[in-house]
Amino acid sequence: MKRWLPAPLVSISLMAVWLLLHPGFGIGHGLLAILLGLLLPLLLRGLRPRQVRVRHPLTIARLTLRVLGDSLQSNIAVLRYVLFPGRRPHPAAFVRIPLQLRDPNALAVLAMIVCITPGTVWAELSLDRSVLMLHVLEVADAHAVAHHVQTCYERPLMEIFES
Repeated sequence: MKRWLPAPLVSISLMAVWLLLHPGFGIGHGLLAILLGLLLPLLLRGLRPRQVRVRHPLTIARLTLRVLGDSLQSNIAVLRYVLFPGRRPHPAAFVRIPLQLRDPNALAVLAMIVCITPGTVWAELSLDRSVLMLHVLEVADAHAVAHHVQTCYERPLMEIFES
């Protein structure tokens, strides 16, 4: 069954979205929705990451709380910068962060964490996935930023995805 229908939820979602985007229901739209729902997951199955087993729920909870706290703190810092641009204590900079994380799903989660935190942008990942380059809005100490990412985000992600 997985061979012909690798992602049933994706198939159903594609069909539903197709039908919702077209106001009138006709047999042609219904057949096209079924065709898209069945063929697109088959054609794109090579792009899907491997399956993830949920491990270490307490680590997931701690990481979630950490990300929420850091995001709140960054929101306040960016708001301060927007309201008082002349009081910006440190310039923006690119920060190179050595990574031990190799799991593609974990790297995707790290990318989401970095992107939802205001003031940071995922700029580049080296081809061998050993160095991440971040653009940070205010950098007082690049080593402290790298250490924060490694200890607060990378280590928990390694525990969740690679152990």
